[in-house]
Amino acid sequence: MRAHGQRTPHSLMSSYRSIPGVLLSTLALLGVTHVRGDFASDCSALIDQISLDNVTVLSTDFVAAGTNVSLGNVPASCKRPSHHVASSDLCRAVMNVSTSARSGIRMEAWFPKNYTGRFLSAGNGGLGGCIQHDDLDYAASLGFAAVGANNGHDGITGEPFFNNPDVVADFAWRSLHTGVVVGKQLVETFYGVPHNKSYYLGCSTGGRQGFKAVQDFPDDFDGVVAGAPAFAWTEMLFWAGTLFMTTGTPEDPTFVSTHDGWTIIHDEVLKQCDALDGAADGILENPDLCNFDLTSLICADDNATNCLTETQAETVRAVLSPVYDKDGSVLHPRMQPGAEYLAGLVASTGQPSAVTTDWYRYVIYNDTTWDPTTLSLDDYTAARVQNPAGVDSYKGDLSAFAASGGKVLHYHGLADGLITSDNSKRYYAHVQQTMNKQPAELDDFYRFFPISGMSHCIDGQGAYRIGNVAGAAGMSADENVLMSMVRWVEEGVAPEVVRGVDANGTYWRAHCKWPKTNKYVGPGAYEDESAWQCS
Repeated sequence: MRAHGQRTPHSLMSSYRSIPGVLLSTLALLGVTHVRGDFASDCSALIDQISLDNVTVLSTDFVAAGTNVSLGNVPASCKRPSHHVASSDLCRAVMNVSTSARSGIRMEAWFPKNYTGRFLSAGNGGLGGCIQHDDLDYAASLGFAAVGANNGHDGITGEPFFNNPDVVADFAWRSLHTGVVVGKQLVETFYGVPHNKSYYLGCSTGGRQGFKAVQDFPDDFDGVVAGAPAFAWTEMLFWAGTLFMTTGTPEDPTFVSTHDGWTIIHDEVLKQCDALDGAADGILENPDLCNFDLTSLICADDNATNCLTETQAETVRAVLSPVYDKDGSVLHPRMQPGAEYLAGLVASTGQPSAVTTDWYRYVIYNDTTWDPTTLSLDDYTAARVQNPAGVDSYKGDLSAFAASGGKVLHYHGLADGLITSDNSKRYYAHVQQTMNKQPAELDDFYRFFPISGMSHCIDGQGAYRIGNVAGAAGMSADENVLMSMVRWVEEGVAPEVVRGVDANGTYWRAHCKWPKTNKYVGPGAYEDESAWQCS
């Protein structure tokens, strides 16, 4: 174990892109996956070779494929197991990294024996205090030297933000960027040569982190795969906070039951809109076509069942409509049709949003007594003015990233009931307007793919498994969104579609590059991939 000084050198707070090494390229072509001595011995020795300011190495251990790895004291709120079975032979390094005098990150590096010269950083989720071990293992199994961190605090809670802007800065941007800078140095120390290409993989908060890197640290990554981004953070949390104000508690006449009410609403959406894409398959390929009318669900009398009261109908209309600011402009877009069941799970909890509550209590106001039931547009304005540490991550000028040669593949599930996919479409339009570029021009470095049937990052119906997480698709560039990004960066072959497979592995569907959308044209069954066309 080695403890280092507490100063924050420029090397930790600046980014760089490593120049591909001739040695590494030659070894990769020869199929040589480890460029030093015995892998396990090198791993054990790594703890004595790491000498970086502000980095305290706790352990470096060789992990054999199939080994049950103890992940230490995983915070209970992360709701993750304390053990993980490694998919490949790897070297696992665990460390603490100081980011200021009163903040720091827990960080892990998973370095595979079958290293391909590629570096990858994983992101986080929610309020971001959990290392994404599944993503580290997935990336390492594909030959990436992978790093991940806890985003500057432990657990899915905002309490560590209280009166500490440094921890907020770690959450907003510094944890990810610092992990990238340290991780790239560790790669060169362990493998003896610099990394060849640098990648990012994250969803939700992780999607926001990916775009924060694209916007503010354009040299950190060659390729970014960012899903369901939680950008426009302030607007999104305000929207989430308004849901309780709209729905109330189960005792209120405004409340719509999660299992009964939202299920019949979703069934009616499918009845009205499912076939608008040409196929009645239980999935909306283009929610923009759906002008859902609740009238048929309103109860004929007080004794009717499987219907909504007029009051409940107003609740549903409000939940599925945009939120407006004081000037009548859209503050946050609507929840897209097709995600009603998950949206109901989010909206009808009978409790205020925990994330919104924590953000206002521990960041915006530093007042632990702030009452989420008083949320108003004035609170939104206060948060918007602060935009702590630039957490909104909504900049539309991506020219520096484009000039660096970077590529970003943005995806979002069209059945996401937690972060509406309309927010991603809004951001894409924002980039277009800011950079004054048509889609064909953005295609050089930025492509957006709505994924039909996908819920929030994982799960869903239809062909939602695209390879953004372990075990969710094939491994080739034609079957895996991460490897598709690798091909784009390293071979210049840009993805025209993102292919996904259903949960049972029975059929594939090609998801179109926005602004094109999928249309069933036949003549085969809807499970036939060739029966669909991007138009």
